Amino acid sequence: MPTAARIDVLLSILNATDVGTLDSVADKLRQVQEELRDLDRPELAERAGEAVAALRRGDLLEFKRARAFLQSKIGHLR
Repeated sequence: MPTAARIDVLLSILNATDVGTLDSVADKLRQVQEELRDLDRPELAERAGEAVAALRRGDLLEFKRARAFLQSKIGHLR
């Protein structure tokens, strides 16, 4: 899949983290994390991992910050 299409998929996945169970949202973020590793973006993959950790400990503010950061940085990869 071309990089631009992969980026669009990642943004779609991040946008879908507004709904679902905590487990499904965490799974979506882990999927984004893996895709970012595949795109050779370890710093963004690490941030996705931090978003999962924030979600797990119930830190909604940090989760939202991390998600917004990822959406912004991934959008700039286009």
